[in-house]
Amino acid sequence: MERSYLFNTEKIKYVKGDKPSVGCILCAIRENNPLVQNLNVHTTENFIIAVNLFPFNPGHVMIFPKRHISHISEMTGSEAAEMHSLLVTTLKYLDEEFNPSGYNIGYNLGEGSGASIQHLHQHIVPRYTNEVGFLDVLSGTRVIVSDPVDVMEKLRLRFSNNQ
Repeated sequence: MERSYLFNTEKIKYVKGDKPSVGCILCAIRENNPLVQNLNVHTTENFIIAVNLFPFNPGHVMIFPKRHISHISEMTGSEAAEMHSLLVTTLKYLDEEFNPSGYNIGYNLGEGSGASIQHLHQHIVPRYTNEVGFLDVLSGTRVIVSDPVDVMEKLRLRFSNNQ
């Protein structure tokens, strides 16, 4: 069966190189650069949690250090501990807000991994039971119904209410 996809046209443009003229997208987010959409959920002294502009699933967020580093081995022990603590808190709030049945959590390190941003970031992708819908089965098409701004607002509220 030939598969079809409903693409986010903005993601297609991004993949093809139509990106904001900034050195690093995540550093631009940190600096509140107006060329880059800011979907920050929570900020600490060392890290930012932001909704992924092109989510794989509703609730897809990233945790990244404010400091520009490209590999997990460049983090200090205290940074690694803080990032893990933020992961645990983020999972709690995603559970409360979206009730997923599981998660994919990981890093893409280096160009060979498919990383499109050379600034360390951890993806947290909620997974849902029966993600395959009727369009997947009947037409081989996957539809993602999630507004990143709505996700950002829901998670901001969770973080601000629990500080």
